[in-house]
Amino acid sequence: EGEVENAIHHLRDADPLLASLIDLHPPPTFDTFHAPFLALTRSILYQQLAFKAGTSIYTRFISLCGGENGVVPETVLSLTSQQLRQIGVSGRKASYLHDLARKYQTGILSDSAIVNMDDKSLFTMLTMVNGIGSWSVHMFMIFSLHRPDVLPINDLGVRKGVQLLYNLEELPRPSQMDQLCEKWRPYRSVASWYLWRYVEAKGAPSSAAAVAAGASLPPLQQQEEPQQHQQQPQLMDPINSILNLGYDLFLREKKNVSFVACFGVTSISCHLKKKMDCFFLAL
Repeated sequence: EGEVENAIHHLRDADPLLASLIDLHPPPTFDTFHAPFLALTRSILYQQLAFKAGTSIYTRFISLCGGENGVVPETVLSLTSQQLRQIGVSGRKASYLHDLARKYQTGILSDSAIVNMDDKSLFTMLTMVNGIGSWSVHMFMIFSLHRPDVLPINDLGVRKGVQLLYNLEELPRPSQMDQLCEKWRPYRSVASWYLWRYVEAKGAPSSAAAVAAGASLPPLQQQEEPQQHQQQPQLMDPINSILNLGYDLFLREKKNVSFVACFGVTSISCHLKKKMDCFFLAL
């Protein structure tokens, strides 16, 4: 059995109320992939934008870079704030993109290091990037890296889902979420996916904010541009890391969500030439 099937079995046994949701919705399915740097730039560009507006800007950004394969730190750093403003990117977001690219260029971050970091280290390192806060990191971990045990405690859709599932009088605070959802470990990402579907089925309105990490829009998401923060760089040593590419979920239809459930993959070995060949070693 794959990791998603294991997650569903565990969640059914751990929480009868959640089991009823699992019966109502199809399981998460596989989809396509993008490199972590591309997924993170996409996350920044879509912040606080309607889907159509975000897609328009992202398309122009890709064209400016010469295609998705051209979205690399060196190219992003070569783009001036004026060039980015001309395609609709705000000055603040331009600074976020440049900060992300600089952290890649100096070795603080890399695709291989990101894929191989544990959840806690990854959260710490990514929130060092200006413009990337806890919500964006959680979405990236779930939808791009397919980490199985991520609970987005600041996501309004997941919090609303917990309130509805357990018939709570008030929306649970982020500080309460870990305790309420403890029984779902180690598959809280999959549980969160079912909560998003539950809230959608209840007819709750979706947020105007669009895609995070290239992922389909979770309903009622809470996406804020975090305040810029200054921290001392902490250099990573990626020498022993395998060059892995994180996965990225893209939107096929605005209302038809397809979740990339690739939790069963244990390693991805990518050899980069003019063409890319990826081999997947499943559990």
